[in-house]
Amino acid sequence: MHSPTNFAPIETELKSSIPWGVQEIKAPQVWKYTKGDGIKISVIDTGVDFNHPDLKERLRRGFNFIFPHMPPWDDNGHGTHIAGTIAASNEKMGIVGTAPQAELYPIKAFDHRGTAYSSDIIQAIEWSIRNQMNIINMSFGMSNRSQSLLDAIKQANELGIITVASSGNDGKKENVDYPARFTPTISVGATSTKKRLASFSNKGKNIDIYAPGERIFSTWPNRKYVELNGTSMATSHVSGIVALMLSINPKLSPVKIKTILKKTGTPLSNSTSKKNIPKEINAIRAIRAVKKLKTK
Repeated sequence: MHSPTNFAPIETELKSSIPWGVQEIKAPQVWKYTKGDGIKISVIDTGVDFNHPDLKERLRRGFNFIFPHMPPWDDNGHGTHIAGTIAASNEKMGIVGTAPQAELYPIKAFDHRGTAYSSDIIQAIEWSIRNQMNIINMSFGMSNRSQSLLDAIKQANELGIITVASSGNDGKKENVDYPARFTPTISVGATSTKKRLASFSNKGKNIDIYAPGERIFSTWPNRKYVELNGTSMATSHVSGIVALMLSINPKLSPVKIKTILKKTGTPLSNSTSKKNIPKEINAIRAIRAVKKLKTK
């Protein structure tokens, strides 16, 4: 059993239509080229609030592995929060996520406590493969290696599906949770509001890219909004940027996407490492690299 990385939510009033994390990674500056149109993202999590006004337009049916006869309703909050950062689209009255035209397929594999069985997560990945998702967002982690989980991720990877996973919130150096530790995934660490590595984030050479993960303002069940900290929140920013990249060039392979993200990230200043300088995702530079590839 594993739980999505999570901290106690701080309920807040609606602040701005574009949360600071989405602004920090420069997503709004590339919306004139793409908003993630037509890209299908499965969110393996606790489900989603289908009635949230900021998400309604973006949500597709998905699946519920906890109660298979029911829609994947969120009875925890985490999944709704993740969905908002990826693709909320309510400019007038709510918030806007990273890829506000992407399509979200919530898959409920985690229960109301935020715990799941590996078998349900594997089934969720298999569902994503069968339903031809472009991206699988995995804002959760566990310490034990599972070969069958790796096999499912490898299969997705071979079919060109990008898997994005959170590195974990143990504040450890050189330690990354599974499935982020598996090579095929894009493993994500968190940065703070001060553009530094977040103290709680796992760190080290096994992390491919960092993204905002502190005080992330997003959607919450019952038309609410909360701030959360975690590498889960960072992961949802990265899935959004990958959607923007794929909508410009859907043929990009998982390896190519990862390479572009690592090359185009903004170096973070407070790193002690000279060799593996951690980088924060940068939408402008990533999209520029994708467009360059296309014109060749």
